[in-house]
Amino acid sequence: MPQPTEPRRGRPPRISLAEIVDTARRIVDAEGVSRLTMRRLATEVGSTPMALYHHVRDKEELLLLLLDDYAARTLRRPDLPADPGERVVALAVAIREALRDCPWIVEVLTADDLMAESALWFAENIVDALVAGGLTPARAVHGYRAVWYYTAGEILVRAAAARRRARDDRPTYRERVFAGLDAAELPRLAALGGDWAALTAEDTYLDGLRALVTGLLTGPPTP
Repeated sequence: MPQPTEPRRGRPPRISLAEIVDTARRIVDAEGVSRLTMRRLATEVGSTPMALYHHVRDKEELLLLLLDDYAARTLRRPDLPADPGERVVALAVAIREALRDCPWIVEVLTADDLMAESALWFAENIVDALVAGGLTPARAVHGYRAVWYYTAGEILVRAAAARRRARDDRPTYRERVFAGLDAAELPRLAALGGDWAALTAEDTYLDGLRALVTGLLTGPPTP
């Protein structure tokens, strides 16, 4: 009668940094950043959390690797127009195109202390364009922040709305509220109530971006 096989002991199989990053990306693409843990990642690659720490210090470092990996694969440097305002628009549009299908990246970046070093070219050129448009370097940084916040917010809001619609096709709470607005108290909103959902679903990012950039470059002079 054959003897039962002894369980295999010893070191877990070797894993590479590329395998770790690929597996982490697959988890967050499918389930979001909150579901990525070192223990979960170790299970997915068939190793142990301790083995992962030979490659990455912690989850924050892993997220930085994911950011750089994503930026290197998806961010495309656009042709830059001569006009400073149009240069900012072209750069912001390129950022949005790269990130809007992957909102978890935006969630990570909104922490403000994590960034993809390979994406700093975009920040450099937006700040440079705003300076060329007449802003001081300090105000150009503030302008860059305004453009980024507008872009990131637009991506996150639309992604959240899409998830909500995918889960439930019933009228949203907002739609139910707008259907019963008091025209005497809120006449403008009541008149628009039936069209509000369709109007807010329109892609007006570019219009808003141009208005923002124009306001930054033609606003009041520095005190």
